[in-house]
Amino acid sequence: MSHLVHDLAIAPLLRSLRNFDAIVGKAEVYVAADDNIDPDTLIQARLYPNMRPFIFQVRVATDTAKGAAARLSGRPVPSWPDEEKTFADVRERIGKAIDYLAGFAPGDFAGAENRPIELKIGGRVMNFTGSGYIAGFVLPNFYFHVTTAYNILRHNGVAIGKSDFLGG
Repeated sequence: MSHLVHDLAIAPLLRSLRNFDAIVGKAEVYVAADDNIDPDTLIQARLYPNMRPFIFQVRVATDTAKGAAARLSGRPVPSWPDEEKTFADVRERIGKAIDYLAGFAPGDFAGAENRPIELKIGGRVMNFTGSGYIAGFVLPNFYFHVTTAYNILRHNGVAIGKSDFLGG
């Protein structure tokens, strides 16, 4: 069963993080090619004034991915400071998440489907089994934030499409 948890959670998160890194790379090239676009404008861009900016989406997506691998394997969740200011910083953070997840083997998730997971968010406590955590929190939350980041970049003129999101 540990292979199933790895195949249903860690493998798709890794694939999407790699695709996300390629998308951010395209955004980096886009702003570098146009002297009229300040990179910080895209990093702080929002789809709507009351929505969180691109950089927030990146941080939550990477935090969700690393948290999933840690919690499902029974390890402590690593803490990363939220200090990214440039596209290079963003790509470094995504790369750190990729490296972290790539360091897990399917056997690291033995019993994870039934592992109790407690998550504290905004004063709320949520309790899951490993399976419920993957299906009810990790994947929906991760894809929400990656999709929102994608949409922010697309809305601001970065030439990306569905094939970039899905990857090769």
